[in-house]
Amino acid sequence: MSEETDNITPLLPGIDSPADLKGLSDEQLQQVAEETRAYIIDVIGEIGGHFGANLGTCEIAVALHSLLESPRDKILWDVGHQAYPHKVLTGRREQLPSIRQYEGLAPFCSIPESEHDIMGAGHASTSISYGLGLKEAMRKGIGEDGKVVAVIGDGALTGGVAYEAMHAAGGLQTPMVILLNDNGMSISPNVGALSSYFQRARLKPGLFHAREEVEDRLTRLPLGLGKRIERLGPELKSAIKAYWAPGLLFEELDLAYMGIIDGHDVGALRRALSEAMAADRPVVVHVHTVKGRGFAPAEDGGLAGMEKWHAAKPGSIVDGAPADSKPKLVPVQESDAPASIAPEILEKPEPKAAPPQYTQVFSDAIVSEAERDPRVIGITAAMAGGAGLQRLADERPDQYYDVGIAEQNAVLMASGIALQGGKPVCGIYSTFLQRAYDQIVHDVCLQDLDVTFAMDRAGLVGDDGPTHHGAFDIAYFRSLPNVIAMAPRDEAMLVHMLRTAIEYDGPSAVRYPRGAAVGVELPSRAEAIPIGTGETLQNGEAVALVGYGSGVEVALGAAAILEESGVRPTVADARFVKPLDTELVERLAVSHDLIVTIEEGVLQGGFGSAVIEHLEDNFVNPGERARVLRIGLPDRFVTHGKPDLLHKEVGFTPEAVADKVLAAVESGVAPRH
Repeated sequence: MSEETDNITPLLPGIDSPADLKGLSDEQLQQVAEETRAYIIDVIGEIGGHFGANLGTCEIAVALHSLLESPRDKILWDVGHQAYPHKVLTGRREQLPSIRQYEGLAPFCSIPESEHDIMGAGHASTSISYGLGLKEAMRKGIGEDGKVVAVIGDGALTGGVAYEAMHAAGGLQTPMVILLNDNGMSISPNVGALSSYFQRARLKPGLFHAREEVEDRLTRLPLGLGKRIERLGPELKSAIKAYWAPGLLFEELDLAYMGIIDGHDVGALRRALSEAMAADRPVVVHVHTVKGRGFAPAEDGGLAGMEKWHAAKPGSIVDGAPADSKPKLVPVQESDAPASIAPEILEKPEPKAAPPQYTQVFSDAIVSEAERDPRVIGITAAMAGGAGLQRLADERPDQYYDVGIAEQNAVLMASGIALQGGKPVCGIYSTFLQRAYDQIVHDVCLQDLDVTFAMDRAGLVGDDGPTHHGAFDIAYFRSLPNVIAMAPRDEAMLVHMLRTAIEYDGPSAVRYPRGAAVGVELPSRAEAIPIGTGETLQNGEAVALVGYGSGVEVALGAAAILEESGVRPTVADARFVKPLDTELVERLAVSHDLIVTIEEGVLQGGFGSAVIEHLEDNFVNPGERARVLRIGLPDRFVTHGKPDLLHKEVGFTPEAVADKVLAAVESGVAPRH
């Protein structure tokens, strides 16, 4: 570092609110942006969190907050994982080390957390619609008037709802700014025609002109060409302008277009945004940024580097550079091994291999299914790695599709493949599949199509919090006709259930949690399970613990604790929530005093509800059957934090289950005899 740089007075420590940016020069604001970036690299490199996208938005956050009067003026961050600089500039700088940690800052924008967080969405493509509603309400005199800016990435712009919003904004001529943060990446590399469109735009920034200027130049071409173009009409002119001015896509939606702006030049951003906000119409400001800006492994690594550093793991960065992952070796001296000790005693046992991740088990299983049956087609919505489909994409690309951030399209495309006799498997997180609920109901289940939904991240996912917890899929699939829904208790069962779903001639859903599996041996070959059958894992008396999915492991742990207290429970794995193994449920109900259902999903409409509904419908006298105690997720949105902490908070642990069972038994509520 030069002496001149060393003598520069840091500015970021004096920025406690957006008001502190007012009056700073462009050069000073640029310095604030660079200091913000360095701070994020240091903090997130140590604690982990969303990384690359935030390094790309430092200048955007500084420029916006230096011009606007937040929170009267509304800045909407789509998805919110690019809003760490915004958090730093809005009074949360000192709290940043707590982000994504239990009782710390939320991983996305959060309305209860700050008045500057206008929306709390953690799913992509929604900011323009939010902004449209905000500004239209202002135009009707509802609430305080102000400017509205929606910051949306080119990855989020692959979501269809963004186009619905732009279409409406153009039609209404809603005066708002859509800041298109174009970095060529979401989590995985962006796909589709839109990605190619922006790539061409980035590669030829010198070819941009205002729409009117391009049209005028076309009509003034020499050798009579201009006159011919005029005579050929608007179609040819539009086609030629679309090549020379890619902003035509937005112009045709009646959105003014400005671009491409260097997203790392605060002065250029401020000038462009000032002009856009002064216009009394919707304006798209196309900004080019680099995901991972200022961090060489991400910035210089191309798309691969950006993808790798979308998020940073705790301790992955030291002094602004990737931490050395190689363990330090300590030489062993001869004196450390006395001759009197046999050499074999000094040999350390081989460490037990860690269980595989559920995502990896699914990844290997679907590749095996695709090799076995060419009709198996994997489909994901911009989450190839996270949803376990990257290996399929690499090894069997003809049996794989990534549709971008467009879950509705993914399910509809799967419906088309199924209509043609294919075996589509939609690998989509439980929380993101909610976005395609109408397509699940109307296009898959109503038409009884052979589509498999493989739902990763079922249950409490941890640091990403309530927007990403997979809490509702048990309930939202249970109510639908034609579908079968199941959940594995371990990795071996996941392999068998994927085979079961693919062989079933109709809609099927398999849910499995995030993280490490149980550690059982994987089967040498997959085998289909009889539909709607559960399994008794250990026999007991009085109390029956019936788990669904991850609830089985909790049930087994609770049983071990209860046995120490003299209660020897039966433990069963339901395996299916639809169709329910009614024979198993009835057998347990007449031979036990208490049935405890355990599921990592909301109780309303869940697995436990299915058990109660069946027993109520089939036993006239309640005294003839066991009482049912349901254990699952509470009727509230669970916060973010490590899964172990969240499970303890909501009572989804073996200890908590055992305590509830003992309380029921000791109170005399459970026994019937």
